[in-house]
Amino acid sequence: MTVFSSASTQDTKGTVYVVDDDDAIRDSLRWLLEANDYKVELYDSGESFIAKYDPNAIAVLVLDVRMPGMSGLEVQEHLLARKADLPIIFITGHGDVPMAVRALKKGAVDFIEKPFQQAALKAQVEHMLAEARERRMKNERQSLNEALLAKLTPREQQVLERIVAGRLNKQIADDLGISIKTVEAHRASIMDKTNSGTVADLMRVVMDTSQPAKFLDGTQK
Repeated sequence: MTVFSSASTQDTKGTVYVVDDDDAIRDSLRWLLEANDYKVELYDSGESFIAKYDPNAIAVLVLDVRMPGMSGLEVQEHLLARKADLPIIFITGHGDVPMAVRALKKGAVDFIEKPFQQAALKAQVEHMLAEARERRMKNERQSLNEALLAKLTPREQQVLERIVAGRLNKQIADDLGISIKTVEAHRASIMDKTNSGTVADLMRVVMDTSQPAKFLDGTQK
């Protein structure tokens, strides 16, 4: 019987998408993964998966290579075209070296032949979901910090560039042709808008963005 605590654990751990046209394989994987508290969604074709895929989910895809209609490699191509950041573990009963190389070169994280070892598959799923959760946390931190920096006025951004370059208030004032008191006012505003208590905090905000070089390389001598 499903209980709320189990569902909460599954949501936290992420989702495992299983796409395979073999009923027995899908059922076997569901049993294996749900027994380990994973949320599992099963699809019998590439087309049905693509129609339901949620790009915002923390997830990993366990994908059969050879299926009627859309093949696993074609599903991979579709996801690449959408720039989907979804780890893929390919499984197949008809694997060969060129197919494995092609899949791995395009970003698949593993290529497992049927019958696969359950412990190895479970370990790979856990590893990739842990990485997916870390990427989500990193992306959320970057978005938050970029939103904080976006609050700065153009002048405050100029002051910030010089703060991260290690320039003193007097040097910043000389650079920008403003008074030291004005620099101090801008510094106080920058610290407030970025929720920074110290310069070290401010540096962490700047460095934990998708483009820290925009501030690090933008200083004028």
